[in-house]
Amino acid sequence: MNHSSNMAESETLESVTEHERILQEIESTDTACVGPTLRSVYDDQPNAHKRFMEKLDARIRNHDREIEKMCNFHHQGFVDAITELLKVRADAEKLMVTAQMEEVIRCRVQQRNMVTTVEKLQLCIPGEDDATTYYAALKTMEQLQNIYIPRVSQYRFCQIMAENLPKLREEIKEISMSDLKDFLESIRKHSDKIGQTAMKQAQQHRTFNSAVQKQASVGLAKPLYSLDSRIGIRQNELAAEERGDEDDADDEVLTAPDLVDFSPVYRCLHIYSVLGDRETFENYYRKQRKKQARLVLQPQSSMHETVEGYRKYFNQIVGFFVVEDHILHATQGLVTRAFTDELWNMALSKIIAVLRTHSSYCNDPDLVLELKNLIVIFADTLQVYGFPVNRLFDLLFEIRDQYNETLLKKWALVFRDIFEQDNYSPIPVESEEEYKSVISRFPFHDAEIEKQPFPKKLPMSQSVPQIYTQVKEFIYASLKFSESLHRSSTEIDDMLRKSTNLLLTRTLSSCLQNLIKKPHIGLTELVQIIINTTHLEQACRYLEDFITNITNVSPETIHTTRLYGLSTFKDARHAAEGEIYTKLNQKIDEFIQLADYEWSMSESDGRASGYLMDLINFLRSTFQVFTHLPGKVAQTACMSACKHLSTSLMQMLLDNELKQISMGAIQQFNLDVIQCELFASSEPVPGFQGDTLQLAFIDLRQLLDLFMVWDWSTYLADYGQPNSKYLRVNPSTALALLEKMKDTSKKNNIFSQFRKNDRDKQKLIETVVKQLRSLVNGMSQHP
Repeated sequence: MNHSSNMAESETLESVTEHERILQEIESTDTACVGPTLRSVYDDQPNAHKRFMEKLDARIRNHDREIEKMCNFHHQGFVDAITELLKVRADAEKLMVTAQMEEVIRCRVQQRNMVTTVEKLQLCIPGEDDATTYYAALKTMEQLQNIYIPRVSQYRFCQIMAENLPKLREEIKEISMSDLKDFLESIRKHSDKIGQTAMKQAQQHRTFNSAVQKQASVGLAKPLYSLDSRIGIRQNELAAEERGDEDDADDEVLTAPDLVDFSPVYRCLHIYSVLGDRETFENYYRKQRKKQARLVLQPQSSMHETVEGYRKYFNQIVGFFVVEDHILHATQGLVTRAFTDELWNMALSKIIAVLRTHSSYCNDPDLVLELKNLIVIFADTLQVYGFPVNRLFDLLFEIRDQYNETLLKKWALVFRDIFEQDNYSPIPVESEEEYKSVISRFPFHDAEIEKQPFPKKLPMSQSVPQIYTQVKEFIYASLKFSESLHRSSTEIDDMLRKSTNLLLTRTLSSCLQNLIKKPHIGLTELVQIIINTTHLEQACRYLEDFITNITNVSPETIHTTRLYGLSTFKDARHAAEGEIYTKLNQKIDEFIQLADYEWSMSESDGRASGYLMDLINFLRSTFQVFTHLPGKVAQTACMSACKHLSTSLMQMLLDNELKQISMGAIQQFNLDVIQCELFASSEPVPGFQGDTLQLAFIDLRQLLDLFMVWDWSTYLADYGQPNSKYLRVNPSTALALLEKMKDTSKKNNIFSQFRKNDRDKQKLIETVVKQLRSLVNGMSQHP
């Protein structure tokens, strides 16, 4: 029992000691460590925490008594201190303000120093987007590397700066090259606008230059503009007033630098020069510009279809070379004159080849003319910048030929329409006004016709003044191309005459030849065509004067080309005459085909055949129309018709298909030939002398007389004599006709009665046949 009580006392004592230790630890340690300490209270014996709480309350009461004692002891001192603080509060506020101001000033000084430091550092290390400081930065880095860093090279930060300087230079070089690429892309995009502006200025220069020349011609010349090489044209007030646009008089003329910022090139050039790598930069720039030149020179496939296609092509090329010219003069050595000349020569060859090809596709003269005007402005523009353009003007001569070809094709259609719409009748004029209207369009003068009262007729048809007017229009159109080619009046005069000669000798001549050959053109139309060509031929000298008035070049000049209109209209007239002869013969053949002889008839009808009388009446009426033709033409046509009629009748008699001919048929045929001879002797066309026209039928006449009279003895006896009665009768012709009259079938033969009544005559015929054959054989042996 005692032992148990002793054990309990011992445990209580230990517990009290442990609680004391815990309280001391709580008082002396950080509050963050209180948790583990308190946990040990609950880990001890049961009800230990109650004893601990009692202990803790006792300790708290003890501390409260000590705090109260201390407060009581220091209360009066505290009251005194508060009183003193209240007294010095005003002075403390003043001291506080003073301290704050000093702090602000110190901060401001620090901030200023920081800004200055940043600015100084930025001179050494430019920002990525601050391209304008690259050149200055390189200069600063050069000074740092060569001057300042060596002075403080013992410091580590200087070594770091020295190591980073090459990297910074490479970064600047890369950024500069990027700027150059952007610049190259920019000028590629703006080449069209630059070229358009430059060509517009060149066109204005040409316009005002023409105005100066016009004013000079009337003694009023004043300077309308000034040309400032690569700057452009600046118009003065007089030019502006003439255009009615005073506000534009002082306008600034746009140039390449106005449209494109060239500063990247200048910066890059300086940067690469500072870096000692200028040659690399120059080579790269030139290589890229050559590539761009090839792209600019490549035309669109449809460029020849519209003038806008050509204009855009020229604008881009002009813009390219205006930029190069600016670079040439604004930089030192980036490009050289030799380089630009090489580029231009390459471009010029390509341009000429392109224009030569594309212009050949064009069939519209108006488009070719616009192309010519563009080429002239293009050449003048580049010439201002010092590029040689003589080859372009040589090309214009080739294109001029193409232009003339398109004009000739166009006028061929015009002439064709005029001929198709012509009525091929003399022009009727009802009044003086109508007469003046005609002669105002065509130089016609005839005293006899002028004396005639109205209404009256002019000999030519309506196509004549139309053709004459269109020839003049062609000359005007051809002249348009010759303008602005920097050629003399003599050369332009020669161009006009040559192109007009082509129009007359090729186009108009071809149209006339085709017209003459058309089947619907009859004899009346052919007669009118001959009359028309006669008047057009006479008007050629007026065309000569017309060209002379345009060019002011005397036709007496030694090298002046003459117009070939005379030969053109003569050839057309000869073709029309030949066609008249051909159509007459065709008409005669048509009548001959209507012949229906009864070759076995015993005797004639006693009158000429109907077909032949119709033919003769046709010829009479036709030759009446020929009275308007020149005398020799009508006479030749009449003689040709009679000869063709005679030949056709002879061929009818000697036709191999015709086997037998009776004497009655010969007599009927003789009646028809007599009508032909009467027609010839009636002088259907005036101007024949004696029986000249009748001689066309002399071969038929002598052959028929030989058979009608049966005068073989005379024929055989006089054969070969120059005064023979039957000199025009060929033995072979007589033999062929006599063979058709022999009694081969013994039916219905004229000689059947001879064999019954007088066999000697039959023997005589046989003898004549033999002699004729002998003559024919002799002719074949001795042609």
